[in-house]
Amino acid sequence: MFLQRTFTAPQSFTDIHSQNKIAMAEKVVLHYFNGRGKMETIRWLLTVAEVDFDEVHLTTREQYEKLLSDGSLMFQQVPMVEIDGMRLVQTKAILNYIAEKYNLHGQNLKDRVLINMYSEGLIDLMEMIMILPFSSDVEAKLKNIQTKAKERYLPVFEKALSGPIYLVGGKLSCADVELLECTLMLEEKFPGILADFPNVKSFQGRMTQIPAISRFLQPGSKRKPQPDETYVKTVMEVFNVKLPLP
Repeated sequence: MFLQRTFTAPQSFTDIHSQNKIAMAEKVVLHYFNGRGKMETIRWLLTVAEVDFDEVHLTTREQYEKLLSDGSLMFQQVPMVEIDGMRLVQTKAILNYIAEKYNLHGQNLKDRVLINMYSEGLIDLMEMIMILPFSSDVEAKLKNIQTKAKERYLPVFEKALSGPIYLVGGKLSCADVELLECTLMLEEKFPGILADFPNVKSFQGRMTQIPAISRFLQPGSKRKPQPDETYVKTVMEVFNVKLPLP
């Protein structure tokens, strides 16, 4: 089915690229670990908006303490993003700012609240996967994630995509980007999980045809791999905590 549908970049996607040439007075800088975590969705959204960014990777406790001492972290947490002369914290706030700035947050208030509902559900699911490397009893948690994905989350998106190409308002939004990211994360853990969700699988195929996303999925891009022992060890040392997390 999806092979019969060709992807045409929406006008909003073209607009995004044009806006960036005017708006990018300063390069965006991401402060986080050299891994996915809560920064990865931000990387995805900036990539789709075709916004270039630099990264400062936290590797030592001293770096984190410096951010604390100079007042860069409002709630003593990362991710932190330098953009438009601001230092933004709190993942959802950062994502909403990027989505609003680059026309990825719907056309009106009703669009935005629906996008936010989809987005928060997807973030809930992705965070379950995100904390696995720091958890005990991983097999039980994987089983719980798979069950919730198949019974609670994926049916919502399968229904929403039964006709429309995009989730909300017929145009690309941050919710679409997050759904793509989430489906790829799920398939890493549960190959074949989308077999019973053909609309979601077709959506995934269409989204990967977007040029910026296609490049992001290639080796050597700024997309991060699944977390490994080095990533986990660095996070533990920077935050001065021990495994497993409660």
